[in-house]
Amino acid sequence: MMGESAKSLDDRAPAERLAQVRAAIAEAAAQAKRDPAEITLVAVSKTKPAKAVEELIAAGQRVFGENRVQEAQAKFPALQERFADLELHLIGPLQTNKAKEAVALFDVIESLDRPKLAKALLKEMEKQDRWPRCFVQVNTGAEEQKAGVLPAEAPAFIEACREMGLPLEGLMCIPPLGEDPAIHFAFLRELGRRVGLGRLSMGMSGDYEIAVRFGATHLRVGTALFGARD
Repeated sequence: MMGESAKSLDDRAPAERLAQVRAAIAEAAAQAKRDPAEITLVAVSKTKPAKAVEELIAAGQRVFGENRVQEAQAKFPALQERFADLELHLIGPLQTNKAKEAVALFDVIESLDRPKLAKALLKEMEKQDRWPRCFVQVNTGAEEQKAGVLPAEAPAFIEACREMGLPLEGLMCIPPLGEDPAIHFAFLRELGRRVGLGRLSMGMSGDYEIAVRFGATHLRVGTALFGARD
């Protein structure tokens, strides 16, 4: 059954997939008594070729997310030259030695999670005079293998980033597989309230409608838009 669902999804035109996801977001927002205009759909194009991105651009999508700096470098500069209104988010872990490239390429960096990276990003922002907006990634499940600042350490880290002058915009999380994502979305929302960061990047293809109910302002959706990963 899963295979049939994946196949039928992959067979749909990009415009149809985009319309379906947007309709689902609008419905979830209505149920939560929210304005769908305050929710940004980030189309996660990792492993997908530039042609697939262009197809979604043609269908009206303008905000995209990539996991790796190197893959984004190979795909997006040419697209950014052709489509000046594209917005590119880095949603994967960032090594400090890639800070220069990340600052130059991305409009939003969603994976800020440690002091060393904060210092490297600030140095490059000052040097390039380019200031990508930042989200602090919170490891809400305290998973050893996952990036993100631990929940107990998040408030102090956020305050330190503010004192440094980093352009903080919000929080991001990736709930653990197999756990109820609602618990993690609720935690991130409450943390955002406590630290004064109202933008929340949470929710992916399998749970973005739940994330809308819990206040997500950014939804990172890949499979539901592009089909199964290569």
